[in-house]
Amino acid sequence: MSSVGPYVNKVEAELEKICSVKKAVAVVNGTAALHTALHVLGVENGNEVITQSLTFVATANAIKYCGASPIFIDVDIDTMGMSPDSLSKFLESNAIIKNGQCFNKSSGAKISACIPMHTYGFPVRIEEICEICCNWNIPVVEDAAEGLGSKYKNKALGTFGDIGTLSFNGNKIITAGGGGAILTDNLEYAKKAKHITSTSKISNTFEFHHDQLGFNYRMPNLNASLLLAQLEQIDTFLSNKRDLANLYKKYFDSIGIKFRYENSNSKVNYWLMCLEFKTKKDRDLFLIESNKSGVLTRPVWELMHTLPMYCNCNSDEQKNAIYLQERIVNIPSSYRYIK
Repeated sequence: MSSVGPYVNKVEAELEKICSVKKAVAVVNGTAALHTALHVLGVENGNEVITQSLTFVATANAIKYCGASPIFIDVDIDTMGMSPDSLSKFLESNAIIKNGQCFNKSSGAKISACIPMHTYGFPVRIEEICEICCNWNIPVVEDAAEGLGSKYKNKALGTFGDIGTLSFNGNKIITAGGGGAILTDNLEYAKKAKHITSTSKISNTFEFHHDQLGFNYRMPNLNASLLLAQLEQIDTFLSNKRDLANLYKKYFDSIGIKFRYENSNSKVNYWLMCLEFKTKKDRDLFLIESNKSGVLTRPVWELMHTLPMYCNCNSDEQKNAIYLQERIVNIPSSYRYIK
């Protein structure tokens, strides 16, 4: 079968080594990794899952795939990721613990997980988020789709929560044209993730027996072979992009435009590099003129709570998310081939 083979096993072993995590499970893409992680944690129809509005749509979509509803929490300006203060305020005002589980006092729904996302590879205050969630008995799924190679306090992103997820989409630092992975130190979670992403088939020499709902989320061996070749060069890729980030920072600092650089305790992979403009008008002018000149630049994603399928979901005021959405621009960030 194309979805099993030695390269899949080698990719998982290499990710375990790179991320210093006990188990990695390779899957077909990052969205599948998120969906699987939520399924492993028992997220089900009618539940609620806390996440951020400033994220790629896959984060919210994975929640809906489980039949759950997202709750959108504001971000911090400096990290562009979930704000621990906003998370704590929401839970203190809206949540209650019953029989060891967290529930929304207004909707009555179980709050069954929290998904902070490391925006563009910039680490959120993940330790604070995990501590808050632990106090409220809420499992944490770390969306590190954009964070491979980034670290917080010298620890790989995707390894702080109960489960972490990665993406190897075509535009990521490390890619196989697609692909994703689940990271965890919980061996039972890893075993279940491996099983259900392989259609929940019981191992047998010839019979087809499936013992529960499963998903055909296996990474093909061909993609894994491409991914392994890229993983072997990850240090070179990261160094190259850091050099580019330093060149950008020097230039944009000299002309008075803020280049987003890593915070203390963080080491960023600079997957997509960001400029922050003073006003939305300045941002829009830059986007128009740069694209007119053939330089591909783009704004931040539309905020999830403004999209038609999520506009009725629970959300706080999103003050910081709106501020960033109106000012952040991604600029060309690819690996440069240097002779």
